[in-house]
Amino acid sequence: MSALSDKIKAANPDMAAIAAWLDGLDNDTRISEARSLGPSVQKKLWTLCAGRSMALSDFVTSDTPAMTSVRHYGRNTLPVFKVFEKRFCRAPEGTETEGLWGYNEGSTRGFVGPGYFVCRETGGDERGSIVIDYTLAPGGKCDEWPAIEPNEKGISRFVYSGMQDFMRPISAHVSIGRAYMKGKESNNYFILCRES
Repeated sequence: MSALSDKIKAANPDMAAIAAWLDGLDNDTRISEARSLGPSVQKKLWTLCAGRSMALSDFVTSDTPAMTSVRHYGRNTLPVFKVFEKRFCRAPEGTETEGLWGYNEGSTRGFVGPGYFVCRETGGDERGSIVIDYTLAPGGKCDEWPAIEPNEKGISRFVYSGMQDFMRPISAHVSIGRAYMKGKESNNYFILCRES
């Protein structure tokens, strides 16, 4: 059992104290703690973070140049392939598809595809103030990223087509997401930790 899990499972979790504790950890420890959370704890954390807002700068800080890749280390609540990464970059100014662009990195990429997305603000959606939107295609990618493939192509359509991940903040580096498929909520949650 991790320290973070114990704090979340407490009778009355203090989200401000949890955020401050996470902010005080070094990068590797924070990633390890985030990736330690199992399904029931992630589900509880999603509920605890309801009503909290975040900005695109929580995923790619405002001082990060456009088209610079930023890694987020994740763990989901699926039965297999739990550990993964999402990589984000800021779109260049003046591009048609604004916001952040990104894709999924992990052991399944060669099989299901990179799962490219646009990360955007939702304008106050109660599910989350940020959505990772697989229904939108980015206008470009970082040079080192894999080729952009449609999410409606091949095996990808069973994983990414029609999916939107709504996000809620936990701390400066850590966020919790829930997947919605074609507008319907799923029981799939995941936690992300941005690299320092």
